[in-house]
Amino acid sequence: MPKKIHVVLSGGSGSRLWPLSKKSRTKQYIPIFDGKSLFEMTIENNKNLCDQVIVVGNIDNYELSLQILGKKEATPFEIIVEALPKNTAAAITFAALTAQEEDLLLITPSDHVIENKEAYQNAVECAFELAENDCIVTFGIKPNKAETGYGYIQSNGEDVIAFHEKPSKEKALQFLTDENYLWNSGIFCFRSKIFLEELRKYRPDILAACIHVMQLKQSDFLDAAASQQIPSESIDYAIMEKSKKIKIVRGLFQWSDLGSFEALYDYFSVKGGVYVKESNLIIAETAHVELHGIEDMMVIQSGDAILILPIQRSQEVKKIYERLAIENKNLIE
Repeated sequence: MPKKIHVVLSGGSGSRLWPLSKKSRTKQYIPIFDGKSLFEMTIENNKNLCDQVIVVGNIDNYELSLQILGKKEATPFEIIVEALPKNTAAAITFAALTAQEEDLLLITPSDHVIENKEAYQNAVECAFELAENDCIVTFGIKPNKAETGYGYIQSNGEDVIAFHEKPSKEKALQFLTDENYLWNSGIFCFRSKIFLEELRKYRPDILAACIHVMQLKQSDFLDAAASQQIPSESIDYAIMEKSKKIKIVRGLFQWSDLGSFEALYDYFSVKGGVYVKESNLIIAETAHVELHGIEDMMVIQSGDAILILPIQRSQEVKKIYERLAIENKNLIE
């Protein structure tokens, strides 16, 4: 009997939430959500919807994933450790090749936060129904602000009209007022064999390279030399923008990729808690921080590193991370 498999994508470098996030503990493993991490919350949100978990991640995250999955004893799991980051098309292909061809795969990032579990469950069930009819399903989220950091999907009911890159502020405002434009959540659902058939049609080079790597697989860890031959491509470019089998489910649940400290500030401002003090975001692992007479600032401390920046400039953290990767690698390891 076909299984429903939750495929968790757990890569990333942690550059936008440094110094909390580093190579050895990327964003999805930071336990700042009432003692839980986004990875753990992702597993919990889907545990009653699927029969099995497959995590596709990198070597730095392997032990962290294993620790969390080990606590969720009721759900069988498998971990595929990529030797090299080759983007989402390859990661998803590894999972599809691991599953049986009739299995239904629910693909989710491991570093997004989802609220309103009932609405999320309804959306997933709708996606499974479409996937059973051999559709490739993507999830769109109704925008609640003119966000320039997300991609958008233009749709008409369940039909996808077009995918749009991260827009300008002017275009994002236009998308916000049009009911047919949804945020691209990066969540997908399809039957394993349908994904592989579409990949064979549109990117046979990616499929062939991934099959070769999987043929060499003898443990959780994939072969590094063979992995070098895999083209790096996102699922959006490889399949979603080309396939004629695409359908979209409109997600009515609250969703954020929490991709910046500004997004964390917005989240904790609504949820409450110890991290937002007046108009400042303060997250310190071992230091006590006091701010007085300062507004709209963030103070982030982890280990030997302290980051102080206006919240509105949080997107610039990636530039700091990239500079440190050259000047002081120890601070990002």
